[in-house]
Amino acid sequence: MRKFCLAMCVALGGAAVCYAQAAPVALNLQQAEALALKNHPQILAAQNNASAMNQKIAETRSAYYPTLQGDLTGSGGNIGARIGAGYLSDSRLFNRFGDGITLSQLISDFGRTPNLVAGSKLEANAAAQTAQATQYDVLVRVNQAYFGALRAQALVRLAQETVKTRQYLVDQVTALYNSQLRSEVDVSFADVNLSQAKLMLLQAQAQVQSANAELARSIGAQDVADYKLQEQDLPPSPPASPEDLVAQALKARPELASLQLSRDAAYKYESAAKDLSNPTASLVGVGGYMPYVDQITLPRVIPNEYAGAAVNVEIPILNGGLFKAQRQEAHFRALEADQRLRDEAESIARDVRTAWASASTAYQRLDVTAEMMREAALALQLSQGRYNLNLNNIVELTTAQLNSTSAEIENLNAKYDYQGAYATLQYTYGGLR
Repeated sequence: MRKFCLAMCVALGGAAVCYAQAAPVALNLQQAEALALKNHPQILAAQNNASAMNQKIAETRSAYYPTLQGDLTGSGGNIGARIGAGYLSDSRLFNRFGDGITLSQLISDFGRTPNLVAGSKLEANAAAQTAQATQYDVLVRVNQAYFGALRAQALVRLAQETVKTRQYLVDQVTALYNSQLRSEVDVSFADVNLSQAKLMLLQAQAQVQSANAELARSIGAQDVADYKLQEQDLPPSPPASPEDLVAQALKARPELASLQLSRDAAYKYESAAKDLSNPTASLVGVGGYMPYVDQITLPRVIPNEYAGAAVNVEIPILNGGLFKAQRQEAHFRALEADQRLRDEAESIARDVRTAWASASTAYQRLDVTAEMMREAALALQLSQGRYNLNLNNIVELTTAQLNSTSAEIENLNAKYDYQGAYATLQYTYGGLR
């Protein structure tokens, strides 16, 4: 057992060296949350997506405004011939060069553009709510990582105290053995107990490295530091029932608000798809100047200036069922959005109740583990006294030490488990901001 523990100490020695060499960085929970909100790539990506969705509003709203374009045209052809096929606008060919402008203005598409604009506004608001939800996701991970790192650091301190206590026992038993008051078996048991404590210390130091890496990831830091964290006060007890929290979550969770807005936008797009069958009326105006026209070969003189305007009404008749398919697609997308909203609401209610149950259990563990730690400490004190009076053996003493250490670890776990569980509960009902 002693050789095994020494081998494990060597295997984990690299983690201990890294832990000792890392420069500590002071950090409290509020600072960690502020860093995450400023630097985390998921938050920045969500904010950029919300900004992009705001541009969709301008894109769809642009149909309300006139479009103006400039034209430069030069042409040549066999004079007097007529165009029999193709897309050229002139029916008669002649040599000319000209420049001008074309103005187009939508008069009415009978509701399609207003529905598209309203839908894009709803989608932009949904993206803003998604960005808010992303912030809350990051914040709850920061809290969990922060309390996880606090737990790891506390375990290191506990392991260091355990090593110190068990080293004292080894020294005591060795002195008694040298005085021929204890057997070599007592020394071996004490040595193994000390080696286990050293192994626990190395494992705890390795856990600190993992916890620091997780904390750095949660705050959006590219480099991992050895954080010197500030302890947080225990939060209050959870409420007696989760139902009020469920009602609050259904009003406050940004994920639900985002899906509600997306659902409303889907119905606007369905209305816009229905408007595809309506006529579209637009005004078109042209004007310009042709500095060169081959007047010699033409039967009559063409003026150099030109201008004209027209109102065009497009009436859909047949297009192979395209508009019908688009209406049906938009309808089913709206129904899909309804079900996604319902599913999210049910998931949020479940998450709140589950988080409340976990937080309540974690809160109850606090008193249980505190009592267990007190009883284990008393048992260790009595066992140590009995051992000093030669009333028990080393096995009873080392067992009492193990029980005391386990009780302290459980008490630490209960403390940080409750802090993490309470942060998760706050997140589920929209209270973590």
